Amino acid sequence: MGDDLEDEAVATDLRPPAVDPVLQALLANLDEAARSPLTPANLAARQRQDATCRPRPTVEELRVDGRFEVTELRTPSARNAGEVVLVSARPAGAGGPLPLLYYLHGGGMIMGNAWSVLPRLLHELALPLGLAVISVEYRLAPQTPYPGPLEDCWAGLVWATRHAVDLGLDPNRVIIGGKSAGAGLAAALALLTRDRGGPQPIGQLLLSPMLDDRNNTCSSHQMAGHDTWDRTSNATAWQALLGDRYGADDLPPYAAPARATDLTGLPPAYLEVGAAETFRDEVVAYADMIWQAGGSAELHVWPGACHGFDTLAPHAAISHDARNARTRWLRRLLSP
Repeated sequence: MGDDLEDEAVATDLRPPAVDPVLQALLANLDEAARSPLTPANLAARQRQDATCRPRPTVEELRVDGRFEVTELRTPSARNAGEVVLVSARPAGAGGPLPLLYYLHGGGMIMGNAWSVLPRLLHELALPLGLAVISVEYRLAPQTPYPGPLEDCWAGLVWATRHAVDLGLDPNRVIIGGKSAGAGLAAALALLTRDRGGPQPIGQLLLSPMLDDRNNTCSSHQMAGHDTWDRTSNATAWQALLGDRYGADDLPPYAAPARATDLTGLPPAYLEVGAAETFRDEVVAYADMIWQAGGSAELHVWPGACHGFDTLAPHAAISHDARNARTRWLRRLLSP
């Protein structure tokens, strides 16, 4: 107990890294509700607010006057848990089987939806790279705890690759990816499909991935009360997902990929994180584990960036740099 108290005292003395001035100015203007952490007491209210306020464009709106072909698909979930909705989108008129970005949205595994992420994905990645995108409407915690969300993502991936010809997709050029909680799910899905002998993605795009339920890295303490997603919000989300298994010694890596002890045989990974972000150290550690296992990982730690920096300030120079780096990695991965 004494050691734990000493660690906490040291943690409170950690100074957070400086935040990019453009981001700092925007953070200073956020209202109190946006700045307050997520807690078990306000979780239900924040979920209701998210469902009401987060953009959820319709299929017709996503088509942007015919620039994109957009379809909602449904496939049975694993373990007879109903259906999973997949929102499939691609540049209109794109010929031939297209490579697929199989994308899992963020939101701490407790918020978010498959539709809201598509406008940016379509304009920033699908158009310039000739990609199809499938965004997954996985079920959310705590209403659906682990492994429900991951099993939804698995079921959708298996279905999409089995029906690749009908969907105009190239099953040999599938990239799994996501942001924040979605990136954590993508990392878990890469482990799961490896171990189940399922579809073999050619890459994993992990943007500020949520990987470690233990929530005890230096950066998690350093950014407590500072980051847009701090260790209080992080603990609340992990507890919602894992319930009584939160923090358990025997938690499987499919629940929290940072728990993995074997990262061999995984597809090449692109990992990015902000230097002024809660997830910094767990992302850096995960990249290092991939390298130690003989795998391929490209890691970017963006100076002065907080969690969700490119959404908060899409026109900031650092956001442009991050988008360009992701695009270059994807283009290299997809080149013949």
